[in-house]
Amino acid sequence: MPSTSMVLGLEVKRMKKILTTILCVVTLAVQGQELKRHYNLRGDWKFSIGDHMEWATREYDDSDWEEIYVPRRWEREGFSGYDGYAWYRLKVDGDEFLKDRVHFIRLGYIDDVDEVYFNGELIGFSGSFPPDYYTAWQAEREYRIPNELIDHNGENLIAVRVFDKGGEGGIYSGETGILVAEDGYQEVINLEGLWKLKLRDSEDYIDPDYDDSNWEKIKVPANWKVNDIFNYRDFAWYRKEVIIPEDANLDNMVLIAGYIDDFDETFLNGEKIGETFDGRRMGRSRSFQELRVYDIPDGLLKNGRNVLSIRVEDIGDNGGIYKGPVVIVPEKLVTAYTRESYWR
Repeated sequence: MPSTSMVLGLEVKRMKKILTTILCVVTLAVQGQELKRHYNLRGDWKFSIGDHMEWATREYDDSDWEEIYVPRRWEREGFSGYDGYAWYRLKVDGDEFLKDRVHFIRLGYIDDVDEVYFNGELIGFSGSFPPDYYTAWQAEREYRIPNELIDHNGENLIAVRVFDKGGEGGIYSGETGILVAEDGYQEVINLEGLWKLKLRDSEDYIDPDYDDSNWEKIKVPANWKVNDIFNYRDFAWYRKEVIIPEDANLDNMVLIAGYIDDFDETFLNGEKIGETFDGRRMGRSRSFQELRVYDIPDGLLKNGRNVLSIRVEDIGDNGGIYKGPVVIVPEKLVTAYTRESYWR
């Protein structure tokens, strides 16, 4: 299983959460777009202590499981004193998902570590499970649901694997629901979420057809330290496969690759589209403060399968694609997205 963890909430996100609570607002600005809650996930879920990966699948029969209210600490639902692994499962009818729209799942706050599966596929995680335990109990969970995983004609399964080390545990507070992005989001290719990572350096990783199936999964954006990568000062490669619908308009597109610590070379479908390198040593370099904005040559981005490969060099203290936005957007939206990056 992955031994990585996502970034704990930044101060600006905590302030946004406070304002949202005060104003009772059920929308959230994400990367310059607005998310609206479309389906409420608050209520009774299926629940079982223990840990079996088959519980992530749609085929598993959970009819004899207990029911537990979400969000609420599991100690208050009759599981007092339990520390360890447990799973939540909930089925959602396909009619609840809007076709050709972008959906997110929001699960509030989970104590301590989670992995979230949609129809058996991992779509996000926070914290790190033992033996490389790292809590993320203060991080609000929100993960994109890939459109290709949604079954519009049947039931869809949300399965949440949770580990609690001590004290109270579970999906314990916050807003829970399936959210839908506004119409304008359809022009945006969201790259945040799970990527592949390799801590070494090889030109072979530029090749779109390189087999990265055994690489570690990592959450982007998230810095190396909170992903259990410490004291590493060298090269690493990120790779992500991006599937673009056949009818998408790909004219005049720009990659915004977030903030990277320290230097990068960025490749799309085997061709270099940008780099950031000021050549300065640790303490003097300011490359980590630069938002990466790279024009995509016409015709390079294509409908169907695309592969992004990013070579990252860290010269000390921390590393990685540590802050977003990480998206591909039409040129007309670049200004809005670069402005948005200052308060994310």
